[in-house]
Amino acid sequence: MAKVMIIEDDQTSIRLLRILLEEVYGYALVFARTGADALTQAPTNNPDLFLVDYRLSDTDGITLIRKLRGMPEFATTPIIMASGMDVEEQALAAGASRFLIKPYEPSALATLFQELMKPA
Repeated sequence: MAKVMIIEDDQTSIRLLRILLEEVYGYALVFARTGADALTQAPTNNPDLFLVDYRLSDTDGITLIRKLRGMPEFATTPIIMASGMDVEEQALAAGASRFLIKPYEPSALATLFQELMKPA
């Protein structure tokens, strides 16, 4: 079972993602509500993919992506950034694998997960 770390501070989004990704698609999820929590938890949990929100209480998603990419164990781990803001160019330049504009279709998210986590 693939493990996804979701870095999101909105409780409603967390609940919806938990229902969709755990219950419907069977992913193992790890949640971090801040960038600092994500950086602390990621090495222990070793996720197969990150879903990063742009706006976090302690940092922005662009900065967090750069920090994750600076960790050797996550240099090539797929990272999806999601935002309602037009920051796609910055996200991709920071190292995001893909960018999704919010709101996005849940099925599109699951399809993207499957695409990014295909065995090489």
